[in-house]
Amino acid sequence: MRIILPKAVAVAALSLFACFGFAGGWRALDAQQPAAAPAVPPTTVLEAVDQRPVLNLDGDWHYIIDPYQNGLGGGRNGYPMDEELPAGSNKLVEYSFAKSPTIKVPGDWNTQNPSLMNYEGGFWYERHVQLQPQADHRTFLHIGAANYRSRVWVNGQLLCMHEGGFTAFDCEATKAVKAGENSVVIFVDNTRIADGVPTLKTDWYNYGGLTRDVSLVTVPESFIDDFELHLDRATRSVIEGYVHVEGAQAGTRVTVDLPEAKLHAEGATDAAGRVAISMAAMGLTLWSPENPKLYHVVLKAADDTLTDEMGFRTIEASGSKILLNGKPIVLHGVCIHAEAPFRSGRVNNDQDVATLLGWVKELGGNFMRLAHYPHDQRMTRAADKLGILVWSEVPVYWAVEFDREDVFAKSQQQLHEEIRRDRDKASVILWSIANETPNNAARTAFLTRSADYVHHEDPTRLVTAALLVRGDLKTKYIDDPLGKALDVIGFNEYIGWYEGTPENADATEWKIAYDKPLIVSEFGGGAKAGLHGTDDQRWTEEYQANLYRHQIGMLNKIPQLRGETPWVLMDFRSPVRELPGIQDGFNRKGLVSDQGKKKAAFFVLQKAYKENGLGHAE
Repeated sequence: MRIILPKAVAVAALSLFACFGFAGGWRALDAQQPAAAPAVPPTTVLEAVDQRPVLNLDGDWHYIIDPYQNGLGGGRNGYPMDEELPAGSNKLVEYSFAKSPTIKVPGDWNTQNPSLMNYEGGFWYERHVQLQPQADHRTFLHIGAANYRSRVWVNGQLLCMHEGGFTAFDCEATKAVKAGENSVVIFVDNTRIADGVPTLKTDWYNYGGLTRDVSLVTVPESFIDDFELHLDRATRSVIEGYVHVEGAQAGTRVTVDLPEAKLHAEGATDAAGRVAISMAAMGLTLWSPENPKLYHVVLKAADDTLTDEMGFRTIEASGSKILLNGKPIVLHGVCIHAEAPFRSGRVNNDQDVATLLGWVKELGGNFMRLAHYPHDQRMTRAADKLGILVWSEVPVYWAVEFDREDVFAKSQQQLHEEIRRDRDKASVILWSIANETPNNAARTAFLTRSADYVHHEDPTRLVTAALLVRGDLKTKYIDDPLGKALDVIGFNEYIGWYEGTPENADATEWKIAYDKPLIVSEFGGGAKAGLHGTDDQRWTEEYQANLYRHQIGMLNKIPQLRGETPWVLMDFRSPVRELPGIQDGFNRKGLVSDQGKKKAAFFVLQKAYKENGLGHAE
């Protein structure tokens, strides 16, 4: 018996699924697409899309859970096309978006419905939107993040496919949208896969869904899709870079203005739609944590105008120093996961960001490591305004399949999308290519290529990675061969937690193989907020605070230490942390509980930061 499930019974043209003979999941469907099926257009990243007028699609979307991926079977491009069925087929209605419940976008599905807390698999979103497309304009569907693999349709037309759970992407919908009511359908699958980035196992929760904003963006036929402006390192008196105009004819006039600074530059695009920018910028107020000055920037090309708020500063490594605007700096920071305070789930609104960054400022911090993946753009926008420097990372985490070229391509794609979205942020100074990866030849070759790629994509910033260290409690060595490819070396260590006692840190010596800046990218230990005892009782606030005191003393003996991001600002959900009565599904290494209670170690670190008692500038 064959069951055929048609399309919508209501207005939605895409509201029903078909189920006939699909097997093998995502890869099988990709491999089995009919030869006549049109190629799927690539995604892009429209820089500063959050600064453009958009039609916001956040809010209630209908959803259907699809663990067997029935909706991906049977049709061209992986979407059911029941009009291709033989005449007279017996059509049975078994799925309907119109009759299905709704869920909020942005948001993970796990925390919005208790029955979905542990769900991993396929998940369909659908909503309608009224449009009046403008002549001689192009329309893009912007997705802030969809974890982990996604496909997007508008009015039954497959716009794009995307893999990667933490980077923004844009799908062109110009030929699919129409005047009046339009149907948008997005399939998201958060199934963990061995060849994914990240791979099967992580120490954070695999929240699924459309976790960040979704919107429709309308631009002229010829529009600014990418630009890069920065202050030159040599003199810090020239703003240089480029503007790219998609769809531009050679010779298209482009202007860049900073009205407050009375700066203006102009030029004409080449055959590739690109124009180089250079303008003398004497007397600019340079962006810094103490004075996070932002300038209004206006870019114009043909019929398109794009504005942004940008700071201008330089960042470089000189020997073992980190120089901000030519002066040595110590980075007092903390690691942050994109776990929403109080409510849990993914960070995706201004209040979440204000709470987390408020705690960073309260600590006395000027720096944060956004672990272990690119965070919501609200984080880097807020960091620009608040004067918090940023380490931004892609989830090449633990043991991805380093010997596979397709896995490298996935990591490179995420690096490209991360850099393109945030290259206009003065706060971002470090691109991190990995965390705690094994020291072997395949890993080193993979990540050396990653470092080379990032240096090519963005030579104005520094490249780092969080490395493991080797040795015993007496002597620790930082000599990972990957260090040769990095500008700044991050290292993770947990003396007093995963090995030894806090007191062992007092006698540990460090041997450093590189004359490069060091950032201790993780240290710390766990404590349950409100659990008290003696300094030697694990899981108590007193033990965690004691550990921090000894760690601070040890780390201060490392002369090359230029910064620190202890693990971690706030407790976060993790499936591998299940100790009953203590962890209960949360990593408890936070300085603050998931409900906002500051632990004793918070104040130990705060004292060290406010007294400048950790790390060295020179």
